[in-house]
Amino acid sequence: MKIQRKPGWLKLRLSGAAYFASTKKLIADHGLNTVCKSAQCPNRQECWSSGTATFLLLGDSCTRNCRFCAVTAASSPLPLPFSGEPRRIAQAARKMQLRHVVLTSVTRDDLQDGGSSAWAATIEAVRQENPETTVECLIPDFQGRHDSLHKVMNLKPDVLNHNVETVPALYDAVRPEADYCRSLDVLHFAKHEYALRTKSGLMVGMGETAEQVKKVLDDLAGIGCEHVTIGQYLQPSLAHFPVHTYVTPECFERYREYAFGAGFKNVQSGSYVRSSYHAAEVF
Repeated sequence: MKIQRKPGWLKLRLSGAAYFASTKKLIADHGLNTVCKSAQCPNRQECWSSGTATFLLLGDSCTRNCRFCAVTAASSPLPLPFSGEPRRIAQAARKMQLRHVVLTSVTRDDLQDGGSSAWAATIEAVRQENPETTVECLIPDFQGRHDSLHKVMNLKPDVLNHNVETVPALYDAVRPEADYCRSLDVLHFAKHEYALRTKSGLMVGMGETAEQVKKVLDDLAGIGCEHVTIGQYLQPSLAHFPVHTYVTPECFERYREYAFGAGFKNVQSGSYVRSSYHAAEVF
């Protein structure tokens, strides 16, 4: 099966490379992973050229095999994270002069705490090295374990992000090792136990209906989620879940309007919107 040809509205204009090479070199010199590269984010040229990146914790291989995701899936057990990763991320953030640091990670179901200790160490290191910088955490579900969630949420990140990714009807086909209700519980826990600013996101174009998308938005708004991102799913390779539809800009605008009507404070809805896209500006 061939990957569908992209419509005209999905053609990206590449931004200038003023900082792209230096950002790429800094990340390589510190031995770090980024979701920008590992997940084949279409905005990498723009973000790296403006001197920003989203740091990927706990290696570059994931213990889950979501069919939409370009991050390498590997059988457990995986190697432990490289020594000193929290400190190196903190130092890179300082050298990049980031005012808002976005952290995410692969899912590590092979680790007893899901990697939450490494998360906590990284948040603390970033704040120690960059005391004026705000921190946004795009976390996995940690299999819903409250002890792991506590380790991250006790540190009060400025934004707690966890993506539902798609509508419940597609979970079995797209992310069979995840659970929609568990993801809602993670966001509910962050909001109602820790009073954190919460954020979530989903991709469209995988065969969902508009009514299913609206139901997800209602579910998220109903648990107090404040910020949502909605973007076009792009098939990373022939081995991944196929694109069903290229959603039009007009449809993204309708989703944006619906989300605001549902009660979200911040809504980003568009073809190339991703979880951490323009996160500093939105914050």
